[in-house]
Amino acid sequence: MANGTNVEEFILLGFPGTWHFRISLVVVFALTYSLTVTGNASIIALVWTTKNLHTPMYFFLCNLSFLEIWYTTGVVPKAIGVMLGTSQTISFNVCILQLFFLLSLGSTECFLLSVMAYDRYLAICYPLRYSSIMSSVLSARLVLSSWLAGFLAILLLAFLTSRLTFCGPDVINHFFCDIDSCLALSCSDTWPVELATFLVSIIIVVASCVVTLVSYVYIISTILRIKSAHSRKKAFSTCSAHLSVITIWYGSTIFLYVKPSAHNSLDLNKLVNTFNIVITPLLNPFIYTLRNKEVKQALGHVFQKKQ
Repeated sequence: MANGTNVEEFILLGFPGTWHFRISLVVVFALTYSLTVTGNASIIALVWTTKNLHTPMYFFLCNLSFLEIWYTTGVVPKAIGVMLGTSQTISFNVCILQLFFLLSLGSTECFLLSVMAYDRYLAICYPLRYSSIMSSVLSARLVLSSWLAGFLAILLLAFLTSRLTFCGPDVINHFFCDIDSCLALSCSDTWPVELATFLVSIIIVVASCVVTLVSYVYIISTILRIKSAHSRKKAFSTCSAHLSVITIWYGSTIFLYVKPSAHNSLDLNKLVNTFNIVITPLLNPFIYTLRNKEVKQALGHVFQKKQ
């Protein structure tokens, strides 16, 4: 069978169940999405308007918040339409575009988190040289490289997926176009795409995770050598929020993508994706604001001005 597609559009199954169950999910998704956009946008606005936060660490945080807004926006509005039954179809081209968009943003997040870990490594292990090493130029280059690498890395994978043959059925057992769900529907040989997915996942997810872990090995070893208990606590507080975020992100991402075969439980993937795409972007702003002293102080100044 020649490369191409006989299926012009797919039907997204979403979450099967009673009408009341799906309405409950719609309410949860809508509320979570609103809080995610509001929370991450507030972080961007807070950093932008507070001079004390004009540092590389918060520049990276703004990029992460901006990414999280688009990451959840690429899925949740469509997912709400799917669960309501008003927008269950998605064209083949839009499906591939959504897949490319989400995987690219996910890859960019992996790179950004490793860059943030490297930033904390420099700040804690080389505090006297930090300002000269992590300049505004270097931080901008690191962010730009993360975005470019994240999108370029997925180009081949998206192209290979678009060349698969789909001849029916056309029902995707998901609330968005996920790589595993698309591979499960293809009637052509999916081995090249599965191999490409596995290799790209190893390069992006595992490599960035290793960079992050190595950075934190040096960070923790440096903190443990500090004699003052107060200084140790202060040093650890500067990276504890980021450590919480990467634990949540890499745990779910490695489960979803770092595997030799795509033919795992699609229902389980759907559940983990819900956490990864809907819940995690909501948690990030709360983790950074509740566990970061500088952000809490900046928020306090904002509320004092309004009173």
